[in-house]
Amino acid sequence: MSAARTPVIRRPTVAGLAGQVRDAITRFNRRMRQARPVGEITMSQFSALQSLESAGALTPRELADVERVQPPTLTRIVAHLEEKGLIARTPHPTDGRQVILAPSESGRALIEEFKRSREQWLAQRLAKLTVDERDALQRAAEILARIAREPEPR
Repeated sequence: MSAARTPVIRRPTVAGLAGQVRDAITRFNRRMRQARPVGEITMSQFSALQSLESAGALTPRELADVERVQPPTLTRIVAHLEEKGLIARTPHPTDGRQVILAPSESGRALIEEFKRSREQWLAQRLAKLTVDERDALQRAAEILARIAREPEPR
């Protein structure tokens, strides 16, 4: 009789793990985007709308900085969102040259619909996992959130 062999677990290098995590997150994000209700706005436009919702309101310059886009790109994004009635533009309270952008009621409703759609899609898939797999995902989510909060080295 031969002795049972214990399988050798080969752990990837840190760089290899970084590639695996990046690829998994990229694919996951692509699937989450596909789960959104089909609408007339792009992901860039939706991202700007979400940033406004998170902040409450921003100037166009602040929104461009948050979205990491150039002002001309943001101008096109804002114009489309305004055209669809998804954001409101109000005068800046202290600087007459500035405006404040905020989501409209329609914009907030679209964000909520999008969140519900994504969460429903994900909940259906999580329900198919084992308890151990869901526990592992919870730990991974906590780790990824911690990594995302780390400040960039200077």
